[in-house]
Amino acid sequence: MSTASADLIWQITRAQNSYLVKRSTGGAPQFSRDPLNLMNINSRKYAGFVNDKAVGVLPNQEGGVTVISKKVGSANKPASSRHTVTYGRNKTARKTSKAIANQVAKNGYRADLRKAAVARASLIRRSQRAVKADPEQKLRGNAAKKAAPKE
Repeated sequence: MSTASADLIWQITRAQNSYLVKRSTGGAPQFSRDPLNLMNINSRKYAGFVNDKAVGVLPNQEGGVTVISKKVGSANKPASSRHTVTYGRNKTARKTSKAIANQVAKNGYRADLRKAAVARASLIRRSQRAVKADPEQKLRGNAAKKAAPKE
């Protein structure tokens, strides 16, 4: 636990931090690149660097996902303040989702973080799938078949 409260840290850093993505787009929300921010929205609710308990889901280099969680009692020990678990690409999506949900739930994280972590892992896994080739279009109708070049 840090010596300053999380609310004070957020009030000081909400408009200026290294994770903030500043864009000049009218009333659009500000985004965050914080690895412990599951929604990528710059708000107190999702800010991983502010909250005592935070979870992040990142793509792994070899496929699969990496789950990073913040340890509550290690705020003053930066080297050991994060716990990392990697779920490889050879594990099914269902087992990965179940393992992430259990990891977040059993460590006492918020329920909305659990849903967001599973959703983010699912999207990452979907983006890592091989792209299927489009099937060749079939000719429909007699006129189209007659007009097609003969092979």
